[in-house]
Amino acid sequence: MHSFHYENGSLQCEGVNLDNLADQHGTPLYVYSKATILDHYRRLSDGMGELDCEVCYATKANSNLAVLNLLAEEGAGFDIVSGGELFRIEKAGGDPAKCTFAGVGKTRAEIELGLEKGIYSFNVESEAEVALINVIAGEMGKKAPVAFRVNPNVDAKTHKYISTGKSENKFGVDFSVIREAYERAAALPNIEVRGLQMHIGSQLTSSNPFVEAVEKVAPLVEELKEKYGIEFFSIGGGIGIVYEDTLASGDSAWWDKRDEKPLTIEEYSARLVPLLKPLGLKIIMEPGRFMVGNAGVLLTEVLYEKRGSAKIFQIIDAAMNDLIRPALYEGHHDIVPVKEPVDGTTEAVDIVGPVCESGDFFAQNRELPPLDSGDRIALLSAGAYGFVMASNYNTRPMPAEILVDGKVAHVIRKRQSLDDLIAGEMIPE
Repeated sequence: MHSFHYENGSLQCEGVNLDNLADQHGTPLYVYSKATILDHYRRLSDGMGELDCEVCYATKANSNLAVLNLLAEEGAGFDIVSGGELFRIEKAGGDPAKCTFAGVGKTRAEIELGLEKGIYSFNVESEAEVALINVIAGEMGKKAPVAFRVNPNVDAKTHKYISTGKSENKFGVDFSVIREAYERAAALPNIEVRGLQMHIGSQLTSSNPFVEAVEKVAPLVEELKEKYGIEFFSIGGGIGIVYEDTLASGDSAWWDKRDEKPLTIEEYSARLVPLLKPLGLKIIMEPGRFMVGNAGVLLTEVLYEKRGSAKIFQIIDAAMNDLIRPALYEGHHDIVPVKEPVDGTTEAVDIVGPVCESGDFFAQNRELPPLDSGDRIALLSAGAYGFVMASNYNTRPMPAEILVDGKVAHVIRKRQSLDDLIAGEMIPE
């Protein structure tokens, strides 16, 4: 579900008019729905309710303090991939003891911080990393909780940039050598073997790869439980969302429908719970995109129309520095006018930004209603991997972020000023 809909001819988020938000705060502008985030967390938590299951939100998907605080208050744990994210979790009121620390390249400073704050587990991705954690833990007089990330060599059938579970990916320890890795780690004096983790990729819209991976890894989990007394099995994240809008009903003829079906929580839990329950372990999930992807939109305004001999370009004030998914890995975002179209008239256009790169586009040859300068459009499903991947490329200030709660809109990040852009820089004397 999501909380964006047309009402009285204008796009709304929950009970707030998005045109009014753009008037007040300018564009580009990220807008998130509190109700959608909470709905997704609760549905996932309830769907896995037969298990001792902890939902650890993948902080990298959207790390605004307000979003993290919202989930911390719901009791969520957190999947983190940097010391900076651990810092954010604490500032947002989250509990480090409910954090799993992932990533292939943790630094000494990050390992020290994780041990100091008492995180639940380091999800380690190489034996070299375990060796360093062992040394640092010894220096600090601590025992470090670790879980290897196993690479099950399962094809998630997703984009190559977000596939992580095959042997050629940089992530995890090969399935063929994982038992020996555990044996050596368990013998280290400052290491506590606490669990096993896997994650095969992102934006999966079928339950089959999840089932294949769990079936392959479950016997290993049982072995590790018997031999080392591990207490958890993390099945990672990766539940995909549909980057296709549900605003338009059947009578909205202008809508460009895509053949994309959602993976429902009902199907996911129905297939995985029977496989996981017999293990008798705590199950950790690490969803990110599923939690916040469809909870956000990027509002932007049409600057100019440019009609060439081959194409019609609608040039907007948002750019690849604001939302890089289309340029980085051909990510699709449905685009809707903020003012509801009155008929089915469309034309094929490219939606492009002002950055000096040919890759600065959000849609190509997309059928959209006619647009004029000053019209506003919403790029849907922008709540995950949107602002967090934004940059100041072309010296462009970062957008503001808004969290809508019913009929109230909270500014949760101010728009960058020009002075903010050069803060910290200096010219040598």
